[in-house]
Amino acid sequence: MEVTRIADGLWRWTTAHPEWRPGCGWDEEVGCVYWEADDAVVLVDPLVPVETSERSRFLDALDRDVERAGQPVVVLLTCEWHERSSAELGERYGGRTHGRGGGSLPTGVVAVACASAHELVYWLEGPGAVVCGDVLLGRPSGLALCPESWLESGTRADLARELRPLLDLPVERILTSHGAPVLAGGGDALTQVLAPA
Repeated sequence: MEVTRIADGLWRWTTAHPEWRPGCGWDEEVGCVYWEADDAVVLVDPLVPVETSERSRFLDALDRDVERAGQPVVVLLTCEWHERSSAELGERYGGRTHGRGGGSLPTGVVAVACASAHELVYWLEGPGAVVCGDVLLGRPSGLALCPESWLESGTRADLARELRPLLDLPVERILTSHGAPVLAGGGDALTQVLAPA
């Protein structure tokens, strides 16, 4: 497990996904996000580490942060197959989960729907961060759209069109679930991936 402070009240952690197998097409370590919004502690696609000592250390730290923040916990899912530890943490903190089923979002959070991937991408206004599940990947060469084989319908060109509203936002960071995040210059990274040819 690796935990990185991105900005005040914004953290990203990675941990090994228990269903990962060699050759499955994505990295073993997946990214998750913690953000303190004005009216909620937001967890995006959270995954609690499986290894006993890491799990205990992680939950102790999360308990302290949630208590310190003094806000309700809201779990945001980018896609239904990213449920990960959402039920466990929702129950632990008496929180609610927001996914494709709707429900109100915390202040400063906007969801952008990607029908071609059956995914929601979240804009966290305060830290200027886009949080995504599978549609944008961190690659050694930079940000990339997911492979077309990952899409439920349509093409990568369709996906790019669905994501273009993000270009109108002052994006500084892109916090990916798979691969390295973009921690500065997020708007430029998005433009390179999404701008029409």
